[in-house]
Amino acid sequence: AAQAAVGTMIAHYDRESTGEGQHVDVAAQSAIIITMQNAVPFWFLNKEILRRVGPYRAGLTKVPQRQVWSCKDGFVSFNIIGGTLAAGGANALNHYLDRDIDEVMMRTRGRPVPGRRVSPHHALAFGVALNVLAFGLFAAWVNLLSAALSVSATLFYVFVYTMWLKRSTPQNIVIGGAAGAIPPLVGWAAITGGLALPAFYLFAIIFFWTPPHFWALALMIMKDYARAGVPMLPVVMGVEETKRAILLYSTLLVALTLMFFTIQSVGWLYLASASILGAIFIYLSFRLLRGHGVQGARRLYLFSLLYLALLFTAIMVDSSLRL
Repeated sequence: AAQAAVGTMIAHYDRESTGEGQHVDVAAQSAIIITMQNAVPFWFLNKEILRRVGPYRAGLTKVPQRQVWSCKDGFVSFNIIGGTLAAGGANALNHYLDRDIDEVMMRTRGRPVPGRRVSPHHALAFGVALNVLAFGLFAAWVNLLSAALSVSATLFYVFVYTMWLKRSTPQNIVIGGAAGAIPPLVGWAAITGGLALPAFYLFAIIFFWTPPHFWALALMIMKDYARAGVPMLPVVMGVEETKRAILLYSTLLVALTLMFFTIQSVGWLYLASASILGAIFIYLSFRLLRGHGVQGARRLYLFSLLYLALLFTAIMVDSSLRL
């Protein structure tokens, strides 16, 4: 969804500027969101690709045939395939590195490595191979900047978050969330060959969305993290402090999404959508704070998934209507 939103925003931007035992399984609830995130990019990114390739087909500009092919197919197919390979590779490496705590936590003990369906060394080799393939695809068929950003996300996720922050500080997800916020930069770099302010806004939106999203989950499986010795915020600071932090970051997130409108990369449809979605997000965060214990954490967690998908969909639709 992030890279799809990037594609439609760029089209407009270029035109203007040239609990214990509790099992958390949200697969059914998030299936529609995931399907949309993977299907929408083809339609929306193709609008930008056709806009760029159109003059070449009309004979207005002479460019090498390979460059036209790369523009048409690389920016779409290889961008999506490369991003999928990089994300899958990072997760495989995470499964290898976290296999000791995955065996302890009920949420993760069914994963392939702790479940003994895949050996640790095979998981390591698979993760490295996928990231090498991702880098090669981006470098050969998109550009070096997108390739470098893609591999930097994996390196940050593996070495900074998984190997260091996750086991050492309750602020792990705040800093480590930067890894999950890099894909919009990859998408922007893939299409434009550079980076610009709207791309950094998209990065910041995901960065500030990650803590309240993940802390809501952490509240639900707090005893799981405590058993594994992972210093998540509710384990170290307690439930009430975590709920206050969720409200704080939710407020910062919504403020940032509204500030995005001020740089004129998105329009009124986005602003209306961001305002409504943001109001619901803050309301659920406030209800969680005022509620007893972790009551309301699951509702907020599930809405946070829907929130991000709908927000980026609003960006895509808004940018498409403004082309």
